[in-house]
Amino acid sequence: MRFPILAATVFALASVGVSNATDSVDAPAPPPMNINISYAGSVIIFRVANIQLTGQITDSSYGANARFTTAGLAALFSDADIEAGISGYADGALRPWRYQHLNHSSGSGRIVGIDFPQGIATADVVPPFGSMGEPPANEGQRDGAVDPISALLRLGLMQSSDPGELCSGRIPVFDGKARYDLRLNVAGSNTIRTRAYRGEAVRCHAFYEPIAGYDPEDLPSESDIAEPIVLWLAPFADGEIHLPVRIRTNSGFGAITIEARSISVDAVAE
Repeated sequence: MRFPILAATVFALASVGVSNATDSVDAPAPPPMNINISYAGSVIIFRVANIQLTGQITDSSYGANARFTTAGLAALFSDADIEAGISGYADGALRPWRYQHLNHSSGSGRIVGIDFPQGIATADVVPPFGSMGEPPANEGQRDGAVDPISALLRLGLMQSSDPGELCSGRIPVFDGKARYDLRLNVAGSNTIRTRAYRGEAVRCHAFYEPIAGYDPEDLPSESDIAEPIVLWLAPFADGEIHLPVRIRTNSGFGAITIEARSISVDAVAE
């Protein structure tokens, strides 16, 4: 799995989220809170990525920022330094209205934005991509899709004791060019120990399924997507939300394990 795909997938998995037993992307908004998470990715003992996530949810809106940077061994092969942000409405459900990301190390200065008029993810890319894929994602495929960070914000906010309700259904994602699904299946539970959490966590399998918007050289191979991304969701804020405390996926460097190094969830002061 190439690092741009890994970054997009991690953005779509490594934060708070929401899902239920249907394929709907609508999700109930959680109570107002501030969330700060730091992750580190490694291959065996070698650090290859750092991820920082901050977010705030109020009674009427939500916002989040994420930064993904390669480090150590991976920095020899990729200069990914991706910063992304999302703003949206929390009017009973989390509904994005503006997403934007920039790869500081790409040399292109390209800003990728997404707006959501009538719920249709619509790209605003400056300067434009040379290609929007073969074929590009059409309007029907982008209808109801969310940005990568909002996909994060839809993976663990179910207030349920049933693990199947924490990891089920399908999340449609559009990153400004590529349109893909994250198909979720629960796979039991495990006892997890990281710097940020110790205890039982729901084991969730997420299958990356490309839909449209890929150039032939960028389309993930069958081997890239054959195995699921595995993540472990742990309860925070008295079970109000569930956050990934460990993620395991593959890249060109081998199996990458991403672990939470610190997590804080605090009520928003009124």
